[in-house]
Amino acid sequence: MPGTLEKPPAPTPEHSWWLPRHRKSAGFARRRLRTFLAKQSAGEQFLDAGELVLGELVANAVLHAKTPPGRLIFIRFELLPAALRLEVHDADATRPSVPRPAVAPDGETGRGLWLVSQLAADWGCDPREGGIGKVLWARIDGGAR
Repeated sequence: MPGTLEKPPAPTPEHSWWLPRHRKSAGFARRRLRTFLAKQSAGEQFLDAGELVLGELVANAVLHAKTPPGRLIFIRFELLPAALRLEVHDADATRPSVPRPAVAPDGETGRGLWLVSQLAADWGCDPREGGIGKVLWARIDGGAR
């Protein structure tokens, strides 16, 4: 009926996006997460840890996944009742190495998965269902560390 006000649609509790394997993709993924969480009623509590964890997972996919040229990275976020689930899919089936602190205190690499293990309530790596490669996922609980 013309002239009636309708409620805006409720924010969707999940979001996904395809990214190129490029050094700027981690920053773009963090911005997508920030925008997604800003639309969620309880999203702010996941922002700091979520951005750090997602940035590390995307950076690992960009730097370490051995894939043919042109393969993309797929990111997915889902807001659960008391947690945020983050996923980063790539086309390399090789599982990441065990988290470890950086070898050199001033080294610029080597802390990514260790940082994920410290900030996420849980995380892991699984084969991609129905596709090649793997999915690295992390769960950030409400009131995250």
